[in-house]
Amino acid sequence: MKLFHTADWHLGKLVQGVSMTDEQRFVLQQFTKAIAEEKPDAVIIAGDLYDRAVPPTDAVNLLDEVLETIVLKLKTPVIAVSGNHDSPGRLNFGSRMMKSNGLYIRGQLKKDMEPIVIQDEFGEVHFHLVPYADPSQVRHILEDEEIRTHDDAMKKMVAHIESTMDSSKRHVMVGHAFVTPHGEEEENTSDSERPLAIGGAEYVSASHFKNFHYTALGHLHQAHYVLNETVRYSGSPLKYSISEEHHQKGFHIVQMDELGNVSVEKRLLTPNRDIRTVEGKMEDILLQEMNHDYVFVKLLDETPILFPMEKIRSVYPNAMHVERKLVSVTKDNEESTVGSRRKMDDLALFNAFYEEVKGVQVSEETEKIFKEVLQEFLLEQQEITSPGKKEGLKI
Repeated sequence: MKLFHTADWHLGKLVQGVSMTDEQRFVLQQFTKAIAEEKPDAVIIAGDLYDRAVPPTDAVNLLDEVLETIVLKLKTPVIAVSGNHDSPGRLNFGSRMMKSNGLYIRGQLKKDMEPIVIQDEFGEVHFHLVPYADPSQVRHILEDEEIRTHDDAMKKMVAHIESTMDSSKRHVMVGHAFVTPHGEEEENTSDSERPLAIGGAEYVSASHFKNFHYTALGHLHQAHYVLNETVRYSGSPLKYSISEEHHQKGFHIVQMDELGNVSVEKRLLTPNRDIRTVEGKMEDILLQEMNHDYVFVKLLDETPILFPMEKIRSVYPNAMHVERKLVSVTKDNEESTVGSRRKMDDLALFNAFYEEVKGVQVSEETEKIFKEVLQEFLLEQQEITSPGKKEGLKI
């Protein structure tokens, strides 16, 4: 069986206030062309089809166009789950009607998680769809008060799936989570992706997926495997921040034989406009040829420049950000580049800000209060992305 594994389309995404819809259409046309040429047995989209719960009309229309092309025109089944940016109700709407046409979208987690079954010349392949869900939702659905973290939730969900799994068949897991080799804390691969939880509660161990022949993941924007080569992130098809500058964007082509052994090939997608850094003195930059990439400019000039963005856009019309590359000195006399705090998570930023303002480190009690408030905020944001079942998905 041949599968195309993709994720994190984030349709409707704004980067520095600039809509990415035309850029997304450009790479997704390459994706659908590859489907037409290679004729996979199914396409997997592992969450975050949209960038927000109520996407703009052009994003809805783009998803409509792409799914119509893949499912109706190319007769290729699509298997998808919702991610933390999606509205589960929106993606779940009309899912029963869609199945008859080969579009299998699971937006909301249910206790009864029957697999999607697709056949090839060797028999059945069972696809187990686990959409993103907060641990509190999983705790309620599975009626298990021991579930507190994302790792707890995934462990219980996988055990629930495995309890009815037919060991004579081949099995593929499709999920949206922050998976690390053993559930340990790791940095996100992009600063454009918001955290799922704080205090280490968002990380999921890859060991939970050992009984699946392939695990197709979404959430992290850089393509890579976790623990072993059958547990993989496809990454996003497009760069969504300067932190992704060096990512090689594309999708995975997964080949599965009759025994469930898999081989994976990375297929690259070429963007219409790249997102990259330009560094140099203003006079040198202004001598460069006109370029329409989305650039983040670091000026090396020691003196301030008047109207720098105006000047930069005479060469780079789509420039997104300009800053001077200055060096600051910490209280320990260590040099650090201004802007390094952009790489910090919310908790680290709070601690740094508190220490800078108050002159002392954050106490355990204050940090605990901040964590509680931040966690409440994250849960509120997730509720906003799940406004209910009344919203429909245009297909």
